[in-house]
Amino acid sequence: MEELLEILENIKPGVDYENCETLIDDHYLDSLSILSLIADIEDEFDVVVPTVEIVPTNFNSVKSMLSLINKLKEED
Repeated sequence: MEELLEILENIKPGVDYENCETLIDDHYLDSLSILSLIADIEDEFDVVVPTVEIVPTNFNSVKSMLSLINKLKEED
């Protein structure tokens, strides 16, 4: 979790990532931020995020991102 929080802070500092569950819905993360986030997640966690998984529900909170990362690791 710490690695993901660090990635998010580098992309857009000052957001309460641990408690916010509407990162996409409330426009804390925009499309360019998501692209950068996906690239960083793929590098940091050694996973590939398929296009079909790039949906708001997978990126609205740290919890949902961690679930996606764990799912992708299990599939690997």
